[in-house]
Amino acid sequence: MGSRENPRRSGYPAEFKQAAIELYLTSEHRSLERTAKELGISPTTLKNWVRQAKVDHGQTPGATSDERAELARLRQENRRLKQERDLLKRAAAFFAQETETR
Repeated sequence: MGSRENPRRSGYPAEFKQAAIELYLTSEHRSLERTAKELGISPTTLKNWVRQAKVDHGQTPGATSDERAELARLRQENRRLKQERDLLKRAAAFFAQETETR
């Protein structure tokens, strides 16, 4: 994992996320809502970060951050390859039509 998991989606540095997660997990008497409020973030955001951290550390089942990043990369590559394939199909059809008219 780099300094940010996905810079397009998150406005928070990875260090801030990690500190927020640790603050919540190491505090026995602090609620998620209170921790989030003190940090100026939404409770849902903190809850999602904590849940993903538990998955990343193998404490709960699910796709890790690295797996999610790889999946996103593969989806993007798949979209690009489909576009290239469609372009080549159109070009082949065009050139086939050109050779028929000669």
